[in-house]
Amino acid sequence: MAAAAPVREPAGADRPGLAERARVRLAEMIVTLQLEPGSLCTAPELAERIGFGRTPVREALKRLEQEHLVRIVERHGVRITEINADEQLRMLETRRALERIVAGRAARLRTDAEAARFGAFARSLRAIGRSGEVIEFVRLHPDASRLAMAAARNRFAASALEPLHAMSRRFYVYHHRKARDLQRACEHHARVMRAIADADEAGAVRASDEVLDYVEAFTRATLAEGR
Repeated sequence: MAAAAPVREPAGADRPGLAERARVRLAEMIVTLQLEPGSLCTAPELAERIGFGRTPVREALKRLEQEHLVRIVERHGVRITEINADEQLRMLETRRALERIVAGRAARLRTDAEAARFGAFARSLRAIGRSGEVIEFVRLHPDASRLAMAAARNRFAASALEPLHAMSRRFYVYHHRKARDLQRACEHHARVMRAIADADEAGAVRASDEVLDYVEAFTRATLAEGR
């Protein structure tokens, strides 16, 4: 069976502003560890590296600081935050509650057009799981998550949840080589997408809980290894 093509945003979608595009690019570099945890850099260095002007990069960094991915150090630059399993576990408590809200509401409120896209995301996630390409997973997951948050029609849950996803993705990229379980991770996320596509509200909430059960167990395993 041929692998499902990754789902992309429609060609006619509005392009985000420069600051948001810079934020997305820097966030991907942080999540994929191209910018190492604990490293120190400057806004001009980052601007040159990603090919954006200094003003949008500075604006992007302010947003990334709110998302706990960087810390702006006066007169020194920008420090990429460290990865901390204890903090990850505390974050997951909040993420679990928000994910249940989003998954349930998305399954109840999604349109037929959105249902088709959720089904496509489920297929793409399973294809990525079989391929073992973790970078493809961390590139696809934000798009799938944003669709779920849009379908849930709750901007408060969405604004609170998006930075938690970035923290979780970076943690997974950092530790996934030991676990070697990308297919399992993708399958859990695919089940959420499939349940939403099927308008199965209870199933979507249950699948969401299973995702968080998996992520919490993954995090606790890394914590145990470090002690």
